[in-house]
Formats: sequence, C-alpha cells, structure tokens
Amino acid sequence: NDLIIFLADQNAPYFKPKVTVSFKNHSALITSVVPGDYDGDSQMDVLLTYLPKNYAKSELGAVIFWGQNQTLDPNNMTILNRTFQDEPLIMDFNGDLIPDIFGITNESNQPQILLGGNLSWHPALTTTSKMRIPHSHAFIDLTEDFTADLFLTTLNASTSTFQFEIWENLDGNFSVSTILEKPQNMMVVGQSAFADFDGDGHMDHLLPGCEDKNCQKSTIYLVRSGTKQWVPVLQDFSNKGTLWGFVPFVDEQQPTEIPIPITLHIGDYNMDGYPDALVILKNTSGSNQQAFLLENVPCNNASCEEARRMFKVYWELTDLNQIKDAMVATFFDIYEDGILDIVVLSKGYTKNDFAIHTLKNNFEADAYFVKVIVLSGLCSNDCPRKITPFGVNQPGPYIMYTTVDANGYLKNGSAGQLSQSAHLALQLPYNVLGLGRSANFLDHLYVGIPRPSGEKSIRKQEWTAIIPNSQLIVIPYPHNVPRSWSAKLYLTPSNIVLLTAIALIGVCVFILAIIGILHWQEKKADDREKRQEAHRFHFDAM
Repeated sequence: NDLIIFLADQNAPYFKPKVTVSFKNHSALITSVVPGDYDGDSQMDVLLTYLPKNYAKSELGAVIFWGQNQTLDPNNMTILNRTFQDEPLIMDFNGDLIPDIFGITNESNQPQILLGGNLSWHPALTTTSKMRIPHSHAFIDLTEDFTADLFLTTLNASTSTFQFEIWENLDGNFSVSTILEKPQNMMVVGQSAFADFDGDGHMDHLLPGCEDKNCQKSTIYLVRSGTKQWVPVLQDFSNKGTLWGFVPFVDEQQPTEIPIPITLHIGDYNMDGYPDALVILKNTSGSNQQAFLLENVPCNNASCEEARRMFKVYWELTDLNQIKDAMVATFFDIYEDGILDIVVLSKGYTKNDFAIHTLKNNFEADAYFVKVIVLSGLCSNDCPRKITPFGVNQPGPYIMYTTVDANGYLKNGSAGQLSQSAHLALQLPYNVLGLGRSANFLDHLYVGIPRPSGEKSIRKQEWTAIIPNSQLIVIPYPHNVPRSWSAKLYLTPSNIVLLTAIALIGVCVFILAIIGILHWQEKKADDREKRQEAHRFHFDAM
C-alpha cells in the first residue's frame, strides 16, 4: 500500500527511489497508478485508485496526489468524493489538454466525467449500454481525422452480449458511430488493444480471448480499420506437444492482489514498422505461467489473409522462459536509446511477494526508428513571452508518418499516445515508431491533438524531413494554432557513428603511415644520391 516513484538516471542503478507515499490508513489495496497533470500547472500529479478499507461492493476510491517540484507531498492530496465501479479511463474529454477522469460512479448508471483543473463532475454520455467490467475503453483516433475518439467496451442493454462502441469526436462532441459485436465463438473476452498492425497508417483493433471457459483454446482476433470483420491473427498456441493458453480474469469480491485481465502489451521490438506484443500464457496441462513475445510477421495461412499479417509466438527466448510465474510483461525503453526492452513482473519466492525483471533488447539489425512524445504545452501561470511551455505527457495525441522504404515503396505508420490507462495497460508516455531498414528522412510526420466542443478545425500539424533514430518532443502551444507548434529534435549518436569515426581515423593513420614511409624512403634515396655526387666531385678534382 505504498507508492514508490523511481526516477530514471543515466548511471547504474538506472532507477533510483525518489518519492515514497504511504496510503495504508485509507486503502486495503492500491489497484492502479496513473500519472498526469490533473490541475494544469505543468507539474506531474499522480492518481491512485484503491479498494477502501471498509468497502462494501468492491467500489474503487480514487485520490490525487499533487506534484510540486518533481516530488509529491503526502499531505497535499485530494480524495475524490465519489467512488467508481471500475478503474477509470484517463482522457481529455473537453480538449483543454488537462486530463479528465471518465467512469461509472456510485451516483449514476451513466458515465460521468471529472474535468481536470476545477475537478467538477459532469455527465459524460447518454447511453443505455452497461460498461463491461473489466473494461478496456480507449481514447484514440479510430476515424482517421487526427482527433481522438472514445472507444467503449460495453454490454448490450437487452441481450447482455459483449460489444464495442466507437463514439466519434465530431467538432469536439462525442456521438456513437459504430457498434461491433464480439467474435461469435469467443467466450472469454480479453482487453482490446490498438495498433497499426498492418502498417497502413490506420489503427486496427486487436482482441485476445478464449473459445472456452478454461482457455484451452485461445485466439487473437483483429478488426482492420474501417471494417467490421473479425480476422484471426493467432490461433496456434501449441509448442512441442504442450498447449498454452491465456490466463482468464478472476473477479474476486475481496481480492488480496490486483486481478489481471487478458492483455496484449504492444511495442515494436525489432523496429520493422509492424508492432509486436507481449502476452502472459499458462501451460493448460500444468501450472507454469510465462511471458511470451509475439512477433508480427507476414500472414502464411488462409485464415489471416484479410489482415495480411499475423502473430508468431517466440517459444525459445531463453531469458524470458527462465522467469516463472510471470504476471505482467510490457515494453519499456530502459536505456533511452529508442530500442524497447522488456519488463516482467513475476511472483517471488513467497506467495504475496512480487519481483520485477528487466531484459535488455539485444536486437542488432540495421533498423531505424523515430521516438515521439507530445506534451501538453500548458503553463503553470501566464506564459512569459518567447518561452515555450513544455507541460507533461498527455492522453489522446495521434501520430502518423509517411516515408519511402528501401525498395522505394510508400511506408506508413501510426500510433496513439496513452490511449488506455486502466487494468495495468502500462502504456508508455511516448511512441517508438519502427521504420525498418530505411535510413531515409521521414517525408512527413503528422501530429493531432483533441479539440474542445464546437471547434470545427482539426488541430493537426505536419513536420517534414525528420531524421531517423531521433527523438521528437512536440509542444502544441498555442493549442488552437497548429502552425505555431514547436518540435524539438534530439539525436543520440549510435555506435555506428563511433565506428565510422574510428574507421575514418584508422584510414587517415594508415595513409599518413604510408606517406611517412614513402617520404622516409625518398629522403634516404636523396641522401644516397648526394653522397654519390660528392664522391664523383672528388674524383674529378683528382
């Protein structure tokens, strides 16, 4: 029941504990932690959701610890005056770039929104559907207009079947545009995830789940952007006669540890431009539970033809296989070099003990990336002139690039920033977009942010000729004047630059050595000639 924040450092140990906040007096179990700037002062705050000590119907309490000068004051906090049925979604409902808190509260069956800044409650949407628990709502652009829409996982009001609703953001207002039923043969439904699975620049919807109650037959389905057809992208979970499957969500009335739903954690580990995933699978005939890497590869069977790509399980990753009783696995750029490493949470030696493992990504292919983070561009007070405010990371921005690959074909990629926040979504505050083996400049990089109600024009800006293997920090200030937004480009020279410099110096030294030897030989020849001249002169004199 303690919150410990580790700050990153360039030197080992790479993460050092800086802030510790105890919440034992109020909470029986902390269920989620979501950092964000909830009051718009450009200081990072932290939202905790927790099971209260004297709770009745597993309602979740929420508290915001207010940040000040890169730390949290344990006494400076606001406990929200309503409880939630499920973990809330952090989104930017009103387009002011201050995160808002969306969820079903104890006071209404309709979704409510707690607006960041003044912390006032408002009705969010009018819907007859019930929200699914655990939900996997998302705040991400699904209509290709660079403005984040609202994706809800719901239960049909009359049939209680699982369904997915897309509430499109039209001029800053949300209205339901698409309703999609779950795949017919899926009995256990996991958490929806979003990725540009086929590299066409549009978001696709990935859904893991099982076709039976005990997850003996697991599968991952995909709905391509703009379609309603479920396409299986992974069905084969057997390896050397052992059948693996997802770990179904267990909803306890009084949980002693956080229940974890079936989740795909998305990241492009090999930087080929096609996002891969990490999943937790258990041996269906035993008790072993491990993390596995799913690589996004071209489709090689008839069932996934519509998706053009599919997942392939990496069964033989020795270091990953050594971590037993894995609970959660996700991607994280530990060394800040643009290459995604892996973090795994596993059960420790005792039952209630957890251990965190990190695995360095040693992928050595000649691949390129661009790392983009979009900040809020908010000032803590009135912005002084000529000073661009940075702000902190933000839910809802959408990023897309177009470039030309090594073969001369057009290549696209896209990603949404911090689109999900509940049930250990563990999304990164930045996006690492793989570019494959194309070392060309990015022709176009587009960034869009949410807009407030009534604003017709899309908040979107384009940058051209972005250098690969760079980090781009986008500051959308002022929010409503995209052409004034600024982008700061940071380059980290890779080992190739060092090797090139060493090779160049080596070649120069080699050439200088040859020149020196030739010069020395010429000098010797000149000396010999001079002596012969002098000798000849004496003979002539005689």
